Amino acid sequence: MYPVLDQRLSRLLHTDSRALFKGRLVGLERETLRVIPDGSISQASHPTALGSALAHPYITTDYSEALLEFITPPLAGVDEMLRFLNDIHRFVYRHIGDELLWAASMPCIVNGEASIPLGDYGRSNLGQMKHVYRRGLAWRYGRIMQVIAGIHFNFSLSDEFWTAFQHLEGDRRSLQDFRSESYFGLIRNLQRFGWLILYLFGASPAVCKSFLDGKATPLLEFDDHTCYGPYATSLRMSNVGYTNRTEKKSGVNVCYNSLPQYIASLTQAVNTPWPPYEQIGVKVDGEYRQLNTNILQIENEYYASMRPKQPPHGNEKPVLALQRRGVRYVELRSVDINPLEPLGVTATQLRFLELLLLFCLLNESPPLDAAERQMIDDNQMAVALNGRDPALMLQRRRDSAVPVRLWAGEILSALQPISALLDNGESGQPYAAALAEQREVLANPDRTPSARILAEMRAGGENFFRYARRWSEQHRNTLQSQPLDQAQVTFFTTAAEQSLREQAKLEAADEVPFEEFLQRYFAQSDD
Repeated sequence: MYPVLDQRLSRLLHTDSRALFKGRLVGLERETLRVIPDGSISQASHPTALGSALAHPYITTDYSEALLEFITPPLAGVDEMLRFLNDIHRFVYRHIGDELLWAASMPCIVNGEASIPLGDYGRSNLGQMKHVYRRGLAWRYGRIMQVIAGIHFNFSLSDEFWTAFQHLEGDRRSLQDFRSESYFGLIRNLQRFGWLILYLFGASPAVCKSFLDGKATPLLEFDDHTCYGPYATSLRMSNVGYTNRTEKKSGVNVCYNSLPQYIASLTQAVNTPWPPYEQIGVKVDGEYRQLNTNILQIENEYYASMRPKQPPHGNEKPVLALQRRGVRYVELRSVDINPLEPLGVTATQLRFLELLLLFCLLNESPPLDAAERQMIDDNQMAVALNGRDPALMLQRRRDSAVPVRLWAGEILSALQPISALLDNGESGQPYAAALAEQREVLANPDRTPSARILAEMRAGGENFFRYARRWSEQHRNTLQSQPLDQAQVTFFTTAAEQSLREQAKLEAADEVPFEEFLQRYFAQSDD
């Protein structure tokens, strides 16, 4: 079924593959809204005890002052990563009073646009840039869409792996170029097969009517307060959730066929004016409304299910970091928060994602054309809105459709030898167990998170808000019942204090006005 995958796995089996894969790193970013006990979005500032949202390496905010983002460092395994994430949750709960960390991706009790406070990052030029960028998103898309929360899974392989893999492939490019183009092959395949993540792990089949804000919707009414899709898996990843509508209107398409094409197409979007945004204006009555009037203010405005990443040096633009040093890791962004889990995600789920990403890396990955990109978009939308429909068919090729569960079963079978590679010598065979768990879910779609959520809402007579709030309270109680030891308290307290000092240094070091700072930022080039 996947001959190139089979050939590469066969070659890897004749090397010390366990040692090569052992050097991989994983990291996680988990977003979660701070809400007050009635479920409304918190209006309180980011707690000082949590440090500076601008400079803290592990606890920051995303779009809103109330939308926390917890970040683990790159770590050697899923278990270590989740322990770190668990520690962050428990530290945060020490400092947010009676507020809750919202357990679901989709927000509730949204009292209009004005109830969503934008992230505040202080007086430095960098902090102002982050704030104005968010103000621009509000003008362009509205604030409500921006407080959808998700899980971002970061994944990389070691230079030892890339050196050996390049040798097995007989490739003669520089290691940096080979690694970058291999990661882009992974990204293209993740786009092709990423619907499987929504099917197995989608956890947003229902939404509070307050989120819809009176807009028309194809969803059905669950009750007076909730809309849902009977077979929906991830409304977050559908046209109900976060989408890039402007790029489709403007005709700009970000290309993933190579690193240079990706950089060129993304740069074009960042540099191309867009008439509706020109009408908004940049600085009106002395206040910045957005960073510029282009299709994208900055590269991060482009929403994608996966991004190629290279840590920037200082205030370096992301595309320049990629151009200069290549792809260092990939960031998977299509994972819903599972409201049934205290951390929003499980170890077995993350191990399965590792298997799927390696499948995407090792499988053949030809370039994408416009027709296949449209097919990919259609498949993702179909699974997001109707993934558990027994009659659902997906387009595998332009001239053929296949039942979603049949295709999913073929992919799961292809993951078996990859799980054997990763489990080599491991007690308990954790990757085989992760794969077996998803085989059982595929055999019984009622075990998917999306189906379980709807079934539990019906059984308990709960609308989405009451259901999500109940789980939020339960997770708070679970996390607070596991006190941090003093070493962990000291670690996060020290990080918070250091981040506040770092923000103060940034504010004191600014030497140019904000307008000139922006000009210098956007003028960066590799010439």
